[in-house]
Formats: sequence, structure tokens, C-alpha cells
Amino acid sequence: MTFHILITDPLSEEGIYPLRQAENLAITIATDLSKEALLETIKDVDALLVRSQTQVTREVIEAGKNLKIIGRAGVGVDNIDLDAATENGIIVVNAPDGNTNSAAEHTIAMMTALARKIPQAFNALKNGVWDRKTYIGVELKNKTLGVIGLGRIGAEVAARAKGQRMNVIAYDPFLTEEKAKKMGIDFGTVDDVIRAADFITVHTPLLKETRHLLNEEAFRKMKDGVQIINCARGGIIDEDALYNAIVSEKVAGAALDVFETEPFIDHPLLTLPEVIATPHLGASTVEAQESVAVDVSNDVVSFFKGEAVRNPVNLPSVSKEVLAKIAPFFDLAEKLGTFLSRKTDETIVEVNIKYAGELANYDVRALTRNTVKGILKRNFGSHVNDVNAKYLAERFDIKVNEHKTTTSKGFLHLITVEVHTAGSVHRVAGTLLNGLGPRIVKVDDYVVDVVPEGHLLFIKHKDQPGAIGRVGTLLAEKNINIATMQVGRTTIGGEAIMMLTIDNHVEQEEMEDLTELADIYEVRAIDL
Repeated sequence: MTFHILITDPLSEEGIYPLRQAENLAITIATDLSKEALLETIKDVDALLVRSQTQVTREVIEAGKNLKIIGRAGVGVDNIDLDAATENGIIVVNAPDGNTNSAAEHTIAMMTALARKIPQAFNALKNGVWDRKTYIGVELKNKTLGVIGLGRIGAEVAARAKGQRMNVIAYDPFLTEEKAKKMGIDFGTVDDVIRAADFITVHTPLLKETRHLLNEEAFRKMKDGVQIINCARGGIIDEDALYNAIVSEKVAGAALDVFETEPFIDHPLLTLPEVIATPHLGASTVEAQESVAVDVSNDVVSFFKGEAVRNPVNLPSVSKEVLAKIAPFFDLAEKLGTFLSRKTDETIVEVNIKYAGELANYDVRALTRNTVKGILKRNFGSHVNDVNAKYLAERFDIKVNEHKTTTSKGFLHLITVEVHTAGSVHRVAGTLLNGLGPRIVKVDDYVVDVVPEGHLLFIKHKDQPGAIGRVGTLLAEKNINIATMQVGRTTIGGEAIMMLTIDNHVEQEEMEDLTELADIYEVRAIDL
């Protein structure tokens, strides 16, 4: 049987060589299709390969009656409607590793150019000025590089920096002391990194937690004369705060490849001689463009051979019978994982998921993926999905264990999720109540009844008269309305918890005020 492959964005011949070599694939390259022409052409296609140009909308996907797989030659899949693909049983694959080397090399190149003021000196020479004094730089040897985010690219940057005989200190939510020792680097919190570093490079996704991670407060904590590099995502650095930090001479210079708004051509940062910049070139090498095309082509070939694909980014199809039984639990499973990820700041090393009652009779691996996705989402954002969640967990040495029992302690179905860190264990259990929907029914050893949605406050306190009243009074003063409240305790006068559902998100300052109340041990804001 011959499968028809449509390529609608420019890909190199070397990149699609695996497709050319496959015996059962017929390739059509059409890189100038109008929307109408694409909708017509896609009808008889088994696979679609794109880069970032083609918009693979729901309309396009639903027009592809024979479409089985979509390949994105690159990392991002923003131009593909993943929900529509999943609903129609179409697997989407991408190439997350193809630009790792290119981005790491660009980061090192930018740091070296920044340290030695190479672009500034070249511009002066080009304008007829021979000036050796103005452009005295600094050596990288024996300097400390702070790496925030130690994924594929961050780890490559750290390894290359060690080759430059730099000291490296890194932060990553999944970095442990043992891993750091194996890599020959130091590890710490974000504060530890920014206080210790002479050069700081960021390699995190752009998430709610990482937006403006380097802001005015962060710059104040840094060494005088620190130098900043961002070849990851625009928005991680507050560009206005960076401008002010350079003007005040707190920051000696910055090398930027990505920006909060692109094209980036008229920001005051570009007027500063201490700033060097490139127009988002981190993945712009011949090798990277070829590599991402090869990776996605190999996955398409594997798919049509009936083999497993390496880089799926959406949930593969499951039988309709199993899906009908487990689908109502997808949202609950993810929220239980999200709840635990917000309940602790420590590095999670193990996840145990127990399915009790009727759920024990089904293939629940899809629910496990959803739970792990909820746990990792805080740090990976949209980069983690139902399919790659367990892969990412394994990559960061997080053990995921699945258990089943028909005994469910009075519930028809019960999902209990437990996470282990180096020093603690956290646990949450949830169920679906007939006619009432999802509920969290236990947190650690405390029995509760909480709807897992909206803005929650988890408060650990001493079981004393007045503790609940003080919390309610403070929230009222902050104009924060309490929708529901649950309390739990194990012994009279001992440790207890409150679970509040509130109408809006609690800011950090308000969290600190709550923590300072008498008899309050811990406060966590958990947005579900």
C-alpha cells in the first residue's frame, strides 16, 4: 500500500531523505498553496509535513479525511490545532532535539562576543576608528556562569562553559545535588544563582512563573557588573528593568537573541552600547534546519511501518470502549497532579498513582499520563502533554509507579496520587461523585470535600480557636471573598488544615501577610 505525503513548507532534500528512501511513500511538495488549494489537496493525503508557515487549522484537519499523521519540522506546534488532531485520531510529531546544538552554540557565541565586546569593536573599526582602549573585555576563565533552566539546551551550555574553564551554578526544578555533582557543577535556588554569577543565561520555557523572572528585584540581588544572556524566550527578562539596570551600571552588558515582542527594532535597549542583539537566530543554522526535518521524516517513516514514533505531542487513540470509561476522569487526574505540584517547592523524585474501585479494571495509562502532565505543567507549561509527560519524567529521573486495587474505601472510584521529594511525602485523593462531579476527598491524612477548580488556598495551622477567624478577617481586609471552606484535623489541638475556595488569585504580598498570622504554619495558593 502506498501512503501519500504532502509537504507544504520548504524542507531541505537532505531533511526528507528518509522519506525518499521509504518504498511505500509517495511525496508531493507544494509550498505555495492557497488556503482553498490546501483544503482540496489535503483530502487524499495520509501525512502532512510543515514548518511554521502552514496553518494547520481545524478546517484543514477535518478536510483531511485520510490524514493519519502531521509532522512539524521544528519544536513549536503553535500553527497546528492539537485538539482537532487528537479528536480526529491524528498523531502530531515534532523535532524537539534538532536545534539543541545550534541554540547552545549561539548562546556561547553571544556570551563570548559580549565578554570581549566584539560587535562594538567591529562597528568602530568599520567606521574608521582604531580604538583598543574602549573595547577592553573580560575573560570567561574562572568566571561563574549562572544557568537558569537545565534542560537539553541549558545542559549543553553548561558543558561548553566548563570547557571554557568557567565555574557553573545552575537552577532547575528537576536538578538534584546528585545530578549536579555528576555534571561537575553547583546547584542552588534562583536566588543562589543570580547572587553568585558573573554571567547569567536563561533557558526556561516562558510560563506564568518565568515571565519577567529577571526583574528589578532580581537585578538588585545580582553582583555589580553582571552580564546577561537570553537566547531562550522573550519575556523571561523584563526588558525595561534590564534597560534601567544597564543605565545604572548594575549590569555591565546584555546579549539578546529573543524579545518579548518581535520584530524588536525600536526598544531603548538597542540604543545602549552595552547591548548586543541578534534577530532570533538561535536555531538558524543549516544543520539545525536539516536535523529537525530528518527527525520528523524518520518519525513519519516509522509510523507507516507500524513502529513507535519518537516525538509525539498529542494523545494517541485508545479504544472507544476504554475511552468511554476513563474519559470522565481525565480532568480530575490532571488537577490532582497540578494540586501536588503547587503544594511543594521541593524536587519531586517519585510519583505513585493508585487506582481503586472500578477504575482498577481498565487500562488507565492515559490517566497516569494526565496526572504526570499536571505535575510537570508548572515547570514545562505547554511543552508537556499527555503523551510526552512520562518521557519527560523519566528524562529527569522521576519514577512513576502505577498501582491498582478493587478496594476503594466506600468510593466507586478513587484516584490517590502521592509524590516523594528528598525530605517529604505529599498525597491527594479524588473521585467523581455521581451527579456532583469531581471532588478532592483527602489531602495527606486530612479528610476534606473540595471541588478542584478555581483559586484555592491550602493553609496548615495549629488547631486553636481564632485561627480560622484571623484568616477570614485578613482576607476580608484584602477584599478577597471566600466561596467555600473546608477544615480538617487529626488530633484536637494539633496540626490542622484549611482549604478555601476564593474568588481571585492571591498575590505574593497577601500570602506573606497570611503566613505571618499567629498559629499559621504554611500557606499555598493553588490555581486549578
